[in-house]
Amino acid sequence: MAQATSRNRRLAARIAEHSTGIIASVLFAAPIVWAVLSAFKPAQEARLPPLPPWPTSGISLENYATLNSFGDGLWVSAQNSIYVSAMTVVLSVAVSVLAGYGFSRFRFPFKDLFFILILSTIMIPFQSILTPIFLVLTKLGLHNTLTGLVGVYVTLQLPFSIFMMRNAFDAVPREIEEAARMDGAGNITMLIKVMLPLVWPGVVTIALFAFLGAWNEFLAALVLMTDQSKFTLPVMMTALQSGRFGAIDWGAVQAGVTVMMVPCLILFLVLQRFYIRGLMAGAVK
Repeated sequence: MAQATSRNRRLAARIAEHSTGIIASVLFAAPIVWAVLSAFKPAQEARLPPLPPWPTSGISLENYATLNSFGDGLWVSAQNSIYVSAMTVVLSVAVSVLAGYGFSRFRFPFKDLFFILILSTIMIPFQSILTPIFLVLTKLGLHNTLTGLVGVYVTLQLPFSIFMMRNAFDAVPREIEEAARMDGAGNITMLIKVMLPLVWPGVVTIALFAFLGAWNEFLAALVLMTDQSKFTLPVMMTALQSGRFGAIDWGAVQAGVTVMMVPCLILFLVLQRFYIRGLMAGAVK
């Protein structure tokens, strides 16, 4: 009798757990599904109340055509976002891997102080330093350039990325490094052929953070970019949402949201297992 009661309690707890998970998943997925379905409604229907979320008068690509005809076109803004995001990922990963390896494995004067100073920059609100950044880029001739925007994004990503990579390298046993040195491996060989494969989940994690941060960032791109041909997708979406005389084309907005969302979802789903392992790197020794 007691065993049956315990079994029923476990079954009830499992049902409650799965039910809670399903409800939470539906709540999180519902806005995404609604945005994707609304993008395929005709423009007039997309302006109506959102229920039902699916197109009732047939699937239409009118919203995507409107999105592509705005400004210099969707592809130009997408190219700008792809370039900025890709360069941010490459530079952030390259610098943070080298810096993380140095902070983890080498000894040099004031190492801990430098590391604390790097982390302390996370506490500074980005909005408070936007004006100095604007003035510095103007002096360097990088204002209104995608290269200057990449430099800003990399600077903002580096503190967290260096912190993650130092933790990832710290989690690697030193015995592996000592064995490789006994086989004659130098510092560069050690990093590329021995250490890098072991901290690959951490590299994927910081790459994902860098991509998502650069892909979705709006404020710096809005302030630093004045040429419409250099707008990234978030800035283009804001200009599209403003519309003429304050009118909002909701169908085109949802189409733009769908376009911006797809790369992020694909990358996260493909690299999810590395992402979770990278976040836990260094948590348990």
